[in-house]
Amino acid sequence: MAIYRKKDKFAILLEKIAANLKESAEYFCNYKLGNKDDTHIFAEKMKEYENLGDSLVHEMITELNNSFITPIEREDLWDLSMIMDDVLDGMEHTAGLFEMYRIVQADEYVVAFVEAILQCAIEIEKAIGILFSKKLPEVRPHAIKIKDYESKCDDILREAMTNLFAKEKDPIQLIKYKEIYEHMEQIADDCQGVANTLESIVMKNA
Repeated sequence: MAIYRKKDKFAILLEKIAANLKESAEYFCNYKLGNKDDTHIFAEKMKEYENLGDSLVHEMITELNNSFITPIEREDLWDLSMIMDDVLDGMEHTAGLFEMYRIVQADEYVVAFVEAILQCAIEIEKAIGILFSKKLPEVRPHAIKIKDYESKCDDILREAMTNLFAKEKDPIQLIKYKEIYEHMEQIADDCQGVANTLESIVMKNA
């Protein structure tokens, strides 16, 4: 008779946080804006994802406070939960900017940003899925891919800013899009923060 080992509660929580992050990134990437009502729906839905993420992080904090022994160092579990939450917070905040600034059409640079961010979220979920297994060294290739996507976002930002300052004549629109681009690049930076934390965990535990 096979004996199945119960999955660690911290593994379950991190997987839930990562799954919510990926689902929110999919929505963030695929939602089609058309008018100001769409921006409101977009912002409200991203707020729902962010609220769920906050609840899961709060649950993680509670479990960490109540547990004497953890499968991975307590600080690493904390750091990983918080930096994933930062990614989701960044997406929710950016969605709010679309509503506040009434930006109803994503340009080619926004599209490129969100596609890269979605790929980061996919790699994060894959990495979290094997973090507590005997395949821990296999986490690193996913971390490397995340960093590659972040580097791509650096390139997108430079190109977007160059184009913006060369072609946009309306100073208000320039300010709006500059802030949107910078927030999206920050989301990518936070994804890299997840990758760095994952690599640190691998080095300590592999």
